[in-house]
Amino acid sequence: MKKKSLYWSSVIWIALLLASLACGGGGEDPTATPVPPTVAPTKPPAKQTATEPPAPTEIPVPVSLAVTSLQDVKSAVIQIEAQGSFVDPQVGLQLNTAGRGSGFIIDESGIAVTNNHVVTGAALLKVWVGGESEPRNARLLGASECSDLAVIDLEGDGYPYLEWHEGAVSVGLDVYAAGFPLGDPEFTLTRGIISKERADGETDWASVDAVVEHDAIINPGNSGGPLVTGDGRVVGVNYASAAGYNQYFAIARDEALEMIGQLQGGEDVTSIGVNGIAVYDEAVSGIWVSSVKSGSPADEAGVQGGDIITMIEGFLLATDGTMADYCDILRSHGPDDTLSIEVLRYDTEEWLAGQLNGRPLEQTFSFAQELSGEVEHLGEPSYTGYSVVTDEYGAIEVEIPDAWTDYNGGAWVRDELIIGSAISASPNLDDFWNTFSTPGIWFSASEEYGQYYDAGGFLDTLTDYSDSCIYEGRFKYEDPAYSGLYDLYSDCSDAGSNIINIVASPPDNAFIIWVQTQIVTEADLDALDHILDSFYVVGELPSEASDTGGGGGVPAGTLDMGEIVIGEPVAGLVMEAHDHVWA
Repeated sequence: MKKKSLYWSSVIWIALLLASLACGGGGEDPTATPVPPTVAPTKPPAKQTATEPPAPTEIPVPVSLAVTSLQDVKSAVIQIEAQGSFVDPQVGLQLNTAGRGSGFIIDESGIAVTNNHVVTGAALLKVWVGGESEPRNARLLGASECSDLAVIDLEGDGYPYLEWHEGAVSVGLDVYAAGFPLGDPEFTLTRGIISKERADGETDWASVDAVVEHDAIINPGNSGGPLVTGDGRVVGVNYASAAGYNQYFAIARDEALEMIGQLQGGEDVTSIGVNGIAVYDEAVSGIWVSSVKSGSPADEAGVQGGDIITMIEGFLLATDGTMADYCDILRSHGPDDTLSIEVLRYDTEEWLAGQLNGRPLEQTFSFAQELSGEVEHLGEPSYTGYSVVTDEYGAIEVEIPDAWTDYNGGAWVRDELIIGSAISASPNLDDFWNTFSTPGIWFSASEEYGQYYDAGGFLDTLTDYSDSCIYEGRFKYEDPAYSGLYDLYSDCSDAGSNIINIVASPPDNAFIIWVQTQIVTEADLDALDHILDSFYVVGELPSEASDTGGGGGVPAGTLDMGEIVIGEPVAGLVMEAHDHVWA
């Protein structure tokens, strides 16, 4: 009985325990909402294996093409061949000729520096880089004839280049001249020191304000090449030498840098676009034009190779044999300013006047045009040939028609004293002096009379032809060499001829010139223009007179004539001698 009760008690206890567990535990309200059975959790994701972060991308360090040693300077130095047509004052026209110079690259894009006289006016440029065997093409960006600098652009890019020296350029600094002299394709390097920090930069082809002198040998063909330090940095641009003195010259770094930025931008500076050189003699001075840059102010004005620019803004040029005055005028004006210009076209002996950035050149004055309606239309319209004649002293010269075969030249004599030189020429000199129907010329010059007379005073002493001709008046005469006055007589006698008396002097009034011509036909008008384009005092004038007084004119009968010389001039145009020569 006891065991049965214990059994049932155990059963009841177990049942209550299970009920308790089913209801969520004891102590809870039996009326609470049952909690649904817990959902078994899902399997956690597999554990990820840790990885290293990606390595950063390496940025390549740019490789500089700047030269940093003397041994590498060659790689950035160039030889330039400029091909084209040029007019040399001593040789004449040279067609399709070529000259060589040097230069150096200043930027990896192919920008290079050289001299103006190496490249300006060339039809094409060929460039050899660092002694290469094959040339590259290049184009001119900008130039300055006064600073003798030019900047060109080589085709392609990726070039080694030279940098500029940053320290002082002082006396004693070791320097090296690099380039390709004498047209040789082999690179050369010569050593020296800076011997003068500021040298004279005035030459007959440039006017450079800042020049360094050194003694590293340079020769023709070194022009435009660099003068460098021992670490290959540029201190100047070689451009000149003093022959026989072991002195060599480079355009200083600061002057070059000031100019190069403008030239690189395509701007010409202190330039009208010519490759020129100063020439000088007793008869004429100016800038001889070897070649002209197409599209430049000089080109648009009509300046040609072989011209001599004698005046700009009324100022005579190159009277000291240098470019100084020419360049000072350009530095005093802007590149677009209108400037008057006068030119002697040397091969045709025409005097031309016009403007830079304005009116093109045209013949300044032509008696042929002025008097074309005043002469009889007789004979040939022009003479078939002309020759230059001089007096026996080689003091004066003039161009006359070959048909004027009766000529004479010797001393100009008065009161049995020699007062100067004279030339007379005509088909018949007796008829020239004694009639109005025969053309001819009397050309004389005297230092003695130059001391006592001005143009007007001397004209007043000459024969007055008003009884046989119509006096048209007195007019101003001026050409680039001489200035003065002239008297014009027309419709002379039955011949209807014209007489022109010109009296003129050079700017310093060192002598006086008298030119008398008799014009009968249209051909004589053409001869007159030849005469006026060619009469010069080219040598020392003879003189024995001690007192010319204030007497009257000099009649032809008092002349003591000498033998005339016909052919080439005794004294022609020459270049003034200078120590500086092109490098």
